[in-house]
Amino acid sequence: MAFIEVPGARLWVEDSGGDGVPVVFMHPAAGTSASWVHQVETFITNGYRCITYDLRGWGQSVSIGDAEPGVMSDDVEALANALGLQRFVLIAAAYGGFGGLDFALRFPHRLRALVLATSQGGLGDADFAAVLARVVTPEIRALPLHLRELGPSYRTEDADGVDRWRSLLHEGDSHRRQSLGLQITLPMLEGLSVPTLLLAAGADLLAPPALMRLMANRIPGCAFECIAEAGHSAHWERPTEWNRAVLDFLQRAL
Repeated sequence: MAFIEVPGARLWVEDSGGDGVPVVFMHPAAGTSASWVHQVETFITNGYRCITYDLRGWGQSVSIGDAEPGVMSDDVEALANALGLQRFVLIAAAYGGFGGLDFALRFPHRLRALVLATSQGGLGDADFAAVLARVVTPEIRALPLHLRELGPSYRTEDADGVDRWRSLLHEGDSHRRQSLGLQITLPMLEGLSVPTLLLAAGADLLAPPALMRLMANRIPGCAFECIAEAGHSAHWERPTEWNRAVLDFLQRAL
């Protein structure tokens, strides 16, 4: 565990080390790097070097001085350079997926594979925005965060897990969001050259499977999986199924 300085910020990073393929995890807005607690040990056991970090302004990561929030993909590049990562796997969920997709389009030569999970991808073109407006209505946005983010099956099954998930929100629920380096559109995805998995969740109110398929259908050779009954925080709700889907993809892709 350490702070790593990047232009305009000090990022809190945990790096498992080792000689395995490095995997950088980008967390959702509803949480911090602690959101990956159900993934890290499993991925280490499977031989990967796991790197989690708090996005700028979340958890223990802070801007320096009067610096602007900056571009998320620039922070990833600076972090990878600081850690000496030449090529790595990028796993990005929800809001983190905005920066993950931006990074893959800007710096494809740095990635061995991309996993985009339960994310709207940060796309800005009119066609996609029109669909998104139909899907994520003002009524859905007005729901309490745990109802928007967690699927009803999980809320039924695991009250303690819901409480643990909600405890992370104290560190990640009110921040200035970072910008993207690109104005991402659906046609741009047709040029994505990185082996990619889009991982949806059947009960996700914010990035339902049909929405994510709009992106997957544009990405050459894209793999697509859906975690049944899970909500927007599928990696937290159904870690066994989520981890297996990602690890199986990486075994094929690397």
